[in-house]
This record gives sequence, structure tokens and C-alpha cells, in this order.
Amino acid sequence: MNMFALLAEGFRYPRPGRREMLARGHAALPHGPVRTAVGRFLRAVEPLSLAAWEELYTRTFDLNPLVAPYLGFHRWGESYARGDFMAKLNARYRQLGIPTDGELPDHLVPVFRYLAADEAPLPELPEVLEVGLKAMHRALAKADADNPYLLLLEAARQAAGTLAKQPAGG
Repeated sequence: MNMFALLAEGFRYPRPGRREMLARGHAALPHGPVRTAVGRFLRAVEPLSLAAWEELYTRTFDLNPLVAPYLGFHRWGESYARGDFMAKLNARYRQLGIPTDGELPDHLVPVFRYLAADEAPLPELPEVLEVGLKAMHRALAKADADNPYLLLLEAARQAAGTLAKQPAGG
């Protein structure tokens, strides 16, 4: 499992077996900042019961609009530009067979699935990721400085930084 596929799983709603699957994916990551941050996240959620982890997820992403996991919203708000971006993502998802699981296309989960599958992602995606992840991290740090999802957002920011180092379109 590559780091983007692992992040997609990490940002999904907690389910039985998810912690173990994330631990296996974490063990397969190369040493570096993404692996370190994912490991810290896993250690932070390890003592939580499944119900407590579900509550944490809901409180973090569903009840705090400033941390909503919709990257395009953080970049453009509710605008034509966001709609255009989501249409481009949807087209790529269809080409690659990437499921959205009922989420909007700019949700973190399908975006990270897409990054795991496409060697030449949309050229605007690194900037959208940077803006969205930074806004989410800043809002969550202000609202709940001890929230374990800050660690997963940091892992996502580190992973997104690897895209910015690639030439445009790849």
C-alpha cells in the first residue's frame, strides 16, 4: 500500500479492523516524515475504543465546518472554480475506476485514492492540497490542539509536499 492509499484509509470513518490495516500499511511505508506522523497518529488512537474513535472522527470532520475534509471548499469556497475542479476529478475517477463512496470528489478519501492510482495527477492538485490541508490543520489546532487527527493531517501535508517536488503533471 503506498502512502496515498494509506492516507485515504486513515481519513475514512473508523470501522472494525481499520486500526490493524493502518498498522500494516504504516509498517510498509519507507522511513521518513510521513511514516513518523502516521505512527504517531496510530499510537494516539490505539487506546481508544472503536466507539470513542468514531466519536472523535465525527467531532473532528463532521461537526466542525472549518475542518470539513473537502479540499476544493478550502481553496475556492462554494464557487464555479470548485465545481470545475470537482468535474475534472470526477472525470479522472471514472477513467481510473476510483470509488467516491458517496462523497463529493474533493473529499480527502477519493483524492488520496486518486493520487495512489494516477502517476500524472491534475496539475492544480498540489496547490489545492497544500491550501486545503493547511487550512484544516490550522482550524483543528485552534479548536482542539490535542486531536490525534492533527498528526494524520501532518502526514498528509508531508505526502502532499512530495507532489509539489514533481514536475507539473507528474
